[in-house]
Amino acid sequence: MGKLSAFFSKQDQKKLEKGLENTKKSFLSKLGTAIVGKTKIDDDLLDELEDILIQSDVGVTTTLKIIKALEARTAKEKYLGNEDLMQMMQEEILTLLVAPNTNLDQDIQIESKNSPHVVMVVGVNGVGKTTTVGKLAHQYKAVGKSVMLGAADTFRAGAIDQLQIWADRVDVPLVRQEMGSDPASVAFDTLQSAKAQNVDIVFIDTAGRLHNKVNLMNELSKVKRVMEKVIPGAPHEVLLVLDGSTGQNAFEQAKQFTAATEVTSLAITKLDGTAKGGVLLGISDQFQIPVKYIGVGEGIEDLQIFDKQNFIKTLFS
Repeated sequence: MGKLSAFFSKQDQKKLEKGLENTKKSFLSKLGTAIVGKTKIDDDLLDELEDILIQSDVGVTTTLKIIKALEARTAKEKYLGNEDLMQMMQEEILTLLVAPNTNLDQDIQIESKNSPHVVMVVGVNGVGKTTTVGKLAHQYKAVGKSVMLGAADTFRAGAIDQLQIWADRVDVPLVRQEMGSDPASVAFDTLQSAKAQNVDIVFIDTAGRLHNKVNLMNELSKVKRVMEKVIPGAPHEVLLVLDGSTGQNAFEQAKQFTAATEVTSLAITKLDGTAKGGVLLGISDQFQIPVKYIGVGEGIEDLQIFDKQNFIKTLFS
C-alpha cells in the first residue's frame, strides 16, 4: 500500500460504518422485511426488491439492471434462502460500480511528465466542493506532496474567502483575484505559478452555478482550454463533487456537468446523516464514472478513498 492510500485508510472502517448507518438501516430493514420467510424468488419478491432499490435512490435504470440480473441468475441457480439472495445482490451491484482507471498512488506519481498534476473541481454550490478541495489539499500535503489551490469560483460572494480559509488552515498557497474576475485568468495564473514553483498537484475550484447550462459549458470549456495552453494535457482530472443527501437531485447535477465537461471521477459528500447513500450506486453506473472519494463526516480526515468492495460489504453487513 502506498503512502497516500495508507493515510486515507486510517480509521476508515469505523467512520464508514458510522457514515452509512442511516442508509444501512433504511435499506436493510426494508430488504429484510421483503425476504423474511421467502423460500424462492418469485415475481412478487422481485417487485418488492425493485421498489426498495428505487426508494433507496439507486435510480430506475440501475434498479432494472439489478432486477434483470437476479431474474437471470435465479433461473439458473437454486435459491436456498435469505443469505443467497443477499450474496447475489452484492455481487450484481459490485459489477455495476465503475472501477477507477488507476489507484490513488499511481495518480500522484506526478514528478514525471504531468507535473504539476492538475485537478479541476466542479459541482453546484452547497455540495461541499470547496471543503472537499481543502480536505484533499490536507491529505496530499500530509504525504509530502506540494499543493497549490486556484480560486476560479469568482462569481459567488464569499467563495474566494472560503477557499482562503482552507488554504490558511492547511498551509498551502492560494492564487486568487477579485470577485467577478475571469475564472480562466485565475486558472492561467495558478498554473503558471505552480509550474514555476515545481508544485506537485494543483486543485482549481470552479463556479458552482452560472446563468444557464450554455454559460456553464462555455465557462468550463474556456477554463480547460486556457489550462492546456500552460500545461499540455491539463486538467489531468475533472472531479465532480455531488451531495449524497440530495438523492435524485444528484442525478440531475451529474447529467448537467457530464454534458458540460468530461468528468473523470466523482466525490460523493455528506453520506453521513442521510438514508440516500444508494444514489452513489446509480450515478456511477448510469454515467459510467468511477467514484473516487466519499465524505462520511465533517472532520478534515473524513474524506475517504472509495473502495467499492468495502462499501458494499459495509452496506449489507
